[in-house]
Amino acid sequence: MAGNLYVVAAPSGAGKTTLVRMLLATERAVHLSISFTTRAPRPGEANGREYHFVAVDRFKSMISAGDFLEWAEVHGNYYGTSQKWIAEQLAAGHDVLLEIDWQGAQQVRSAFPEAIGVFILPPSMEELTRRLTGRGTDSAEVIERRLAAAQAEMRHVGEFDYVIINDSLEQALDDLRAVVRASRLALNAQRARHAALFARMI
Repeated sequence: MAGNLYVVAAPSGAGKTTLVRMLLATERAVHLSISFTTRAPRPGEANGREYHFVAVDRFKSMISAGDFLEWAEVHGNYYGTSQKWIAEQLAAGHDVLLEIDWQGAQQVRSAFPEAIGVFILPPSMEELTRRLTGRGTDSAEVIERRLAAAQAEMRHVGEFDYVIINDSLEQALDDLRAVVRASRLALNAQRARHAALFARMI
């Protein structure tokens, strides 16, 4: 595998989506995996940009065909990652980033044990509560459910290789970029990317 596969997970409100968007803007060699979903597009979303929007029947046929590296049903909608696209990108030497939950991360690791797992944590439960409340889009009951779900998700932090505490967005971005850059310099990564050089010199 010439490219690196990064799996980034976090509880709701930890800032994962913002961090990933900022990383992709500064690390052009990292390609975001676009998931397939059966949910309807939201205003402003485009097919093939935010998601590949497909019908339920097609999604289920893709499951049967083994097309997905990982998939899940969330709130009545299906979401999945194309195994073929990931494999092609990695074989071509491209770095790929998956922004998924811990359950999807477990499925990815079973297929790609060398995947690099990064978990984003909030600095405290108080700050997480403040962020979720500050959105102003959810009721108190929904926020309580999200906080409970976040605590359950954070118990899986030990399954990841790196942990970034998102207290300062700028520092968290620096940390995420450091993970990406350091992993490219690992022996196996360098040997795969520069096979001819290794063959000539070593």
